[in-house]
Amino acid sequence: MNDNWDLLGHQWAVQLLKNHLAEDRLRHAYLFTGPSGVGRRTLALRFAQVLNDPDRQYQPESRTSQQIAQMQHPDLSIVRRQEGDRDIKIDAIRELQHSVSLSPYMAAYRVALLLDFDEANDNAANALLKTLEEPPGRVVLLVTAESPESLLPTIVSRCEVLRLRPMPIDQLAQGLEQTYQMEPEQARLLAHIANGKPGYALHLAQNPEIIEQRQAWLDEHWQLLGGSRVTRFAYAEKLSKDRDEFFQSMLVWLSFWRDVLLKAAHSSAALTNPDRESEIEQLGASVSLEAARKVVMALEQKLGELRANANARLAAEALMLHFPYV
Repeated sequence: MNDNWDLLGHQWAVQLLKNHLAEDRLRHAYLFTGPSGVGRRTLALRFAQVLNDPDRQYQPESRTSQQIAQMQHPDLSIVRRQEGDRDIKIDAIRELQHSVSLSPYMAAYRVALLLDFDEANDNAANALLKTLEEPPGRVVLLVTAESPESLLPTIVSRCEVLRLRPMPIDQLAQGLEQTYQMEPEQARLLAHIANGKPGYALHLAQNPEIIEQRQAWLDEHWQLLGGSRVTRFAYAEKLSKDRDEFFQSMLVWLSFWRDVLLKAAHSSAALTNPDRESEIEQLGASVSLEAARKVVMALEQKLGELRANANARLAAEALMLHFPYV
C-alpha cells in the first residue's frame, strides 16, 4: 500500500502529486475537493508528509510524519472554523500570513492546511488571495473544500485542483478487507453506508458506536411507521430536545428513504442500507413512487430548516405527519 501512501483509492491523485515532486514542478497551492468523508484532509496530510521527507517517500514511522499526521508539527499551520464560530474569520488568515512569512523551523517546507475553506467568510477569503498572489518561498498551501464552485474563482485559479470522488463500492469493500482485515460482511456494509467514501468508511470502522446508533434510529423509525399519531408526536417531543441528535437521525432516515425511492422506481442502483433490504423492499412495494419522493423531500426540507435554526419541536412534529402508516 505504500506505493499509494497507505490510501484507499485516489491513485491518480497520488500519482499526480508524486510527479510534481519528482519533476520539481511543485505548485505553491493545491486545492483538494470532494464530498465530506472522501479523504480530502487525509490526502493533503499525506502529501505534506512526503513533501517534508528527506527521500520524498511516505514513511509513516518517522517523527516528522507522525507529527504531521497528528497536525502538531511546528512547520504545519492549520486554519479551520473554530468551535462556536459560524465561519472561518479573517484573524485566522492574518495569523497564517505571519507564520508562513517565517523560514521553516525544522522541515524543508512550511505547510499551511486550510480545512473546509468553503466555510470562510468573505473577508477571510479575500485576505487569502494576497498570500496566493505573492506566495512566500518554501511554503505550500493545501486547501480543502467540497467543490471549487464554493470558493472564489480567483482562489481556485491560483491552485492545482484535485477533484476527489468516491470509490466504486465493491472496490472500497475489497480494500477494507485486504488492508484492514475486516470481515467481508462488515466491509461491504461500511462501504455501502459510506457510499464509496473511504474516509467515512474508516471513520465508521473506528467508531462502532455510530453504527450502533444508526441501527437504533432505523429500528425506532420502523416502529414509528406502524405507530399512531400520538406515538409519533411523543417521539417527536423526545427527539427534538437534542437538535444534533435530531439532525443526525434525519440524515440516516433520509438515506433509508432514498433506498425506498430506488426500490419504488425499480432501480438497480446499489442501496446505502443493504442490511435493511427486506424493510426497504417491503416499503418499495407498498408505497407509491410519489409517496416515497414526498418523504425524501420532507426530510430534506426539515434538514434545511434545522440548519437555519428553525424550531426543532415544530419541525419534528411536521415531519411525523409526512411518514406513511405501514
